[in-house]
Amino acid sequence: MTNQQAGGWTDPQTDRQTIRVMVVDDHPMWRDAVARDLAAAGFDVVATAGDGPQAVRRAKAVAPDVLVLDLNLPGMPGVQVCKELVGSHPALRVLVLSASGEHADVLEAVKSGATGYLLKSASTEELTDAVRRTAVGDPVFTPGLAGLVLGEYRRLASEPAPASGGDEPKAPQLTERETEVLRLVAKGLSYKQIAERLVISHRTVQNHVQNTLGKLQLHNRVELVRYAIERGLDDA
Repeated sequence: MTNQQAGGWTDPQTDRQTIRVMVVDDHPMWRDAVARDLAAAGFDVVATAGDGPQAVRRAKAVAPDVLVLDLNLPGMPGVQVCKELVGSHPALRVLVLSASGEHADVLEAVKSGATGYLLKSASTEELTDAVRRTAVGDPVFTPGLAGLVLGEYRRLASEPAPASGGDEPKAPQLTERETEVLRLVAKGLSYKQIAERLVISHRTVQNHVQNTLGKLQLHNRVELVRYAIERGLDDA
């Protein structure tokens, strides 16, 4: 997978130092406050939006690295915004910032392609840290929600795979290191934790994950974790 993506999306860690952020929320005061806090923390807030269709149009125009997204939006639900943008631009990272801690909302957001999920009760410091981690692909969840998401991965992996019309294609060959990284991703470790465990750099972990996504023709960490769990790598 190359750094340059369709529609202008790039890997923020290889192409620039400043993380480009877009904030989507239907409450103007909240939206403006989040944008101000992120700008004060050194992020480049490239756009804001107040409804779903506007969010999709503006995100495609400005190509942010991280989309900070509310779920309850007029015109188009946040999960649909996420699904549409991540589906066409896999390099985009989405951090849901929501007032809802309902398990169904969290799982729906993750299935739509969100990298993380933070409650609006989070502090400014927690938000800025979450955006930085989201930009490099780390899963970020309000405490108590990470275990829920991993449990859902396991449940999905236990479901029978849909029948295919022919012979299943031969699984791509991963290197020993790629398999090792994939196994730790499936166990729920962050990229930073994987780097520390394997005594390699954070960038090297990212490269292994990107190479693995390309080989397996997967689009994001959600699909990658499901692939790994289906093959029992989380128990290895």
